[in-house]
Amino acid sequence: MSTENQNYTLLDLVKYFLKLGTTGFGGPVALVGYMHRDLVENKKWINDSDFKEGLALSQLAPGPLAAQLGIYIGFVHFGILGATLSGLAFVIPSFIMVVLLGIAYQAYGGLPWMQAIFYGISAAVIGIIVVSSYKLTIKSISKFEIPAIKSNWLLWVFYISATILTAVTQNEELLLFVALGFIYMLVKAPPKWIKRPKTASFFLLTTVGFSTVDLGKLGDLAWFFIKAGAFVFGSGLAIVPFLHSGVVTEHHWLTENQFVDAVAVAMITPGPVVITVGFIGYLVSGFTGASIAALGVFLPCYLFTVIPAPYFKKISQNKSIKAFVDGITAGVIGALVGAVIVIAARTIVDIPTALIAIGTALTLIYVKKLQEPHIIGIAALLGVLLKLL
Repeated sequence: MSTENQNYTLLDLVKYFLKLGTTGFGGPVALVGYMHRDLVENKKWINDSDFKEGLALSQLAPGPLAAQLGIYIGFVHFGILGATLSGLAFVIPSFIMVVLLGIAYQAYGGLPWMQAIFYGISAAVIGIIVVSSYKLTIKSISKFEIPAIKSNWLLWVFYISATILTAVTQNEELLLFVALGFIYMLVKAPPKWIKRPKTASFFLLTTVGFSTVDLGKLGDLAWFFIKAGAFVFGSGLAIVPFLHSGVVTEHHWLTENQFVDAVAVAMITPGPVVITVGFIGYLVSGFTGASIAALGVFLPCYLFTVIPAPYFKKISQNKSIKAFVDGITAGVIGALVGAVIVIAARTIVDIPTALIAIGTALTLIYVKKLQEPHIIGIAALLGVLLKLL
């Protein structure tokens, strides 16, 4: 825990994250950019070295990137209390918003005007996820260039395999991602303890065993979202395939349209994109479900940030850990592409929705001034015009 440059109070930091959680649009990359601009460059509350360490830890650990970085920043000068309050301040505003949207959705979701709004929004969401998938691919695996693909060929094999498997089975296998991580670690940087495989076997058996316990609906909800927070690597929309597999395919808590609408809600609210779990939880079991879902996703990321934080300088140099994360990430992003194929097949139902999706993707690529919330608003208006007028 650093003590340098502490020219602000914990209350100042909490106020900052409340504001960012209320007004910070644009997804994880944008939110990280805002934090660096505000806290490192302008306010000089955090030095660049601490910020980069927090960003590296957030990228290595599973869970939502921006929320983890916010928790780490709170930890730098104020320890556990700072990490806790910063994380809560960042998440609570958007959580309140998605619960309010859940209430409105349940009350008015069957009305023609609400259906028309989400007719346009759902198509736009497909375009947004397509662009996000592309960006995640070139960032985490490699650019679409022959030399880069050759040097990262194994990651591309993982990526393509996960894409095909998810698209064909319409399901996401958590243990597959863990296996991909171990394989890549063994190939690139085998750790010293690999001669003792019982640890890994015990871990996998324990995971499988717990997943078969009958916990009741709220227990199932809690366990599912804990797994989502603990095992999904990659920021923002990388969690979509895992959520889709569990919420729609396995548990049948939501319909396909409701799920796409839930992703849309994440696009039109500020703060972490992963907060869509609050909306999903609300539709499943009201406010209790929303609270359990949000706690389930964010508690693992909190623990994965706070526990290793004091030792991170050593952890960050571990090549085996980096290789393990790279292998998992390739599979997760491949699954995201597979999920896009599955969801798009059910969401793009006619020429207008296809045009909205394509127009959204092209707008995000070529019109930099328009952000996702603006595009969602335009798509909602188009939906109303097409359906009601």
